[in-house]
Amino acid sequence: MFIDEVKIEVIAGNGGDGCTAFRREKYVAMGGPFGGDGGRGSDIIFKVDTGLHTLIDLRYMKRIKGKKGENGTGKNMNGSDAEDVIIKVPQGTVISDYETNLVIADLKDKDSEFVVAKGGRGGYGNTHFKTISNPAPNFSENGEPGEAKTLKLELKLLADVGLVGLPSVGKSTILSCVSKAKPKIADYHFTTLTPNLGVVKTKDNRSFVMADLPGLIEGASEGLGLGDKFLRHIERTKVIAHVIDMGGVEGRDPYEDFVLINKELESFSDKLIKKPMIVIANKMDMPNSQENLEKFKEKVDLEIFPISAITKTGLDPVLIKLADLIETTPDTPLYAESEYISHVLYKYEEEKPFTVEKVDNKYIIKGKVVERMFQMANFQSEEGIERFLHQIKKLGVDAELEKMGIKDGDRVIISDFEFVYQK
Repeated sequence: MFIDEVKIEVIAGNGGDGCTAFRREKYVAMGGPFGGDGGRGSDIIFKVDTGLHTLIDLRYMKRIKGKKGENGTGKNMNGSDAEDVIIKVPQGTVISDYETNLVIADLKDKDSEFVVAKGGRGGYGNTHFKTISNPAPNFSENGEPGEAKTLKLELKLLADVGLVGLPSVGKSTILSCVSKAKPKIADYHFTTLTPNLGVVKTKDNRSFVMADLPGLIEGASEGLGLGDKFLRHIERTKVIAHVIDMGGVEGRDPYEDFVLINKELESFSDKLIKKPMIVIANKMDMPNSQENLEKFKEKVDLEIFPISAITKTGLDPVLIKLADLIETTPDTPLYAESEYISHVLYKYEEEKPFTVEKVDNKYIIKGKVVERMFQMANFQSEEGIERFLHQIKKLGVDAELEKMGIKDGDRVIISDFEFVYQK
């Protein structure tokens, strides 16, 4: 089964917890803190496997979760880092944020890999917090939570040439004639239900990859028929070969077919219509084909190659022209920089790492920074609580609460924890 789009949730591993321990040896005076740090949680990594050609392996994997790092222990022994989770995907997979649709990574190269969710840092043991003023800290940190994201994965095939056209114009037959690909061929619409790839070799020993894409129909760019599902695969192609039934076998007008398909390409993405394009006038063995071709040439200002895929005539000039266009067409990025998620911290996040909202005399504190501090704080000791309160005060939370008029006895909520405010 060919699957080229999936939704998946990824949760990287949490960091291991730091350890609170003290050195207790008979002949070591003032032993001091002796707790090790926790290990790093596992990253979630997507890596290209050229042996894969579909996303079907991920179709039923609704959630991928990393492992937690090992907790630190006494004697200053740090916990081990968790092993990263590597997920194999086909070459040409595009990873996007499901909510914003912004691109996270485009795995178009053979050896591409990308960390889609980073594992949490291990929490510090109490040894880490030893200072001159506090030589024996009685607290440690919990591990940092791993990143959690909901992703959309799309497979966009890597082909040099994309064959487009209405159903039953002969795209599959052409691919079977010029390569070793064996697409299903029959005399009914939508014989081709999945894209087919074939390696084409020209008479002058040049080669390229050609994709036979399922037939488009009017309204394909809006979701009708099969076309909208496979239009994405044309985006990577350098050249478009527009196949026309010049024999008008089903009573269609070749020029109207040409205009209809080009309209669908442009509606899906204006980048498609700007790609180099040639017209392959197929079924020239049929009656009226020559007459239709002459009328077509009067209306279309593109290079047109008359062929008959059934009799295998006229194919060599087409392949030579396609190879020439591929060589002279520069590579262009699939996405503009504005379509990518920036991995640089946004300015507003630097200035405001938290927000405070007042609801029914309750003050709800939100924000990635303050919530991470809360999750890593160890509330099992008074020193751990004091450290957390000091952290959020330094962040400016106390000042913001006072500015909003908080009073002793009011309730404050951070994450899923509620406590009473006391100045």
